[in-house]
Amino acid sequence: MTAPLRIGFIPLVDAAALIVAVDKGFTAAEGLEVELVREVSWSNVRDKLNIGLFDAAHLLAPVAIASSLGLGHVKVPILAPFNLGINGNAITVSPALHAALMEEIDGDRFDPLATAKALAKVVAKRRKAGADPLTFGMTFPFSTHNYQLRFWMAAAGVDPDEDVRLVVLPPPYMVDSLKSGHVDAFCVGAPWNSVAVDLGIGHILHFVSDILVRAAEKVLAVRQVWADKHPDVVAALVRAAVKSAEFIEQPANLTEAAQILSQPERIGVDAEVIQRSLVGRLKISPDGTVRESGRYLLVGREGAGRPDPVQAAWLYAQMVRWGQTALTPEALKTAMGVFRPDLYDAALGRAGDGQASSPFSAFAGPAFDPGDVGGYLASFGVGRQAS
Repeated sequence: MTAPLRIGFIPLVDAAALIVAVDKGFTAAEGLEVELVREVSWSNVRDKLNIGLFDAAHLLAPVAIASSLGLGHVKVPILAPFNLGINGNAITVSPALHAALMEEIDGDRFDPLATAKALAKVVAKRRKAGADPLTFGMTFPFSTHNYQLRFWMAAAGVDPDEDVRLVVLPPPYMVDSLKSGHVDAFCVGAPWNSVAVDLGIGHILHFVSDILVRAAEKVLAVRQVWADKHPDVVAALVRAAVKSAEFIEQPANLTEAAQILSQPERIGVDAEVIQRSLVGRLKISPDGTVRESGRYLLVGREGAGRPDPVQAAWLYAQMVRWGQTALTPEALKTAMGVFRPDLYDAALGRAGDGQASSPFSAFAGPAFDPGDVGGYLASFGVGRQAS
């Protein structure tokens, strides 16, 4: 291609492999000229990718699936040949909600079932007192954030459509919304949870890796028709992203990577905050309490970059559970076909090595089997399945 590639992204740490690939020269080494375009909202990124203003994008994994199925917008088949991030989200709550939850909790405060049960008690008390429902911010209807919040709440019988309010907010707006009292809590990716804690206005209640052990979060997304015309460019992008992710995951490179990401035209927050996110060592309360997790955000290690169709199947199952679409074998096949490990393997010159991520698991509910999505969904007491 002669024209520069235009690639959209949202200022989040899980755009790291894409940003560093461009700014550190890994894309140039593959013969690609790339212009990164910073956006604020996921609808902007989706729309510009779908109509061809972007050649590729940092995109919510469920949006790639929804677009391919024609849910919530026009139908545009999308392919994801590279996972930009596994995990990386957290649930942050206001000091008032944190205090209310800690007052009701019975058990380990890092146990999602214990906090969900505490939330159920808080919700019941508020209803009895005639108070407004709690409001939780999430980034998009078709987002892991939406599904993670719902999965957590529903495990204790809290109905996310009846007992609380879920509202859509662009990631960079979450902190101000919590500060102003427009929301009581939010689920968002790094670094915005840490920003809220540093400002003294939030407590990180959970890393979402507490709720889902390994969840596909963002993908490098391209339109199928574009990928079919430019297979060599797709392969070069994957190779550059893989090299970038490997660079970021090296401890010796953390400071440099965080500095690149901190630039105003990239993520635009302090490099030290970004570095905390990359190593999974986060301050979780304004009093300075720190929590560490090796699973907080996987950029390249543990095979994180290779797309896993089982992850796509789970995300599709959540769309069905919450009434965004109906369950059909054809739609499940389409959803799983969005995640393309074959393109990842081909770009790296590997014959499909059968490498799979660790089994999909969550803190509650049965093991997920993509071969029996209906049976999996039937096991849950709270849901909104479409007929």
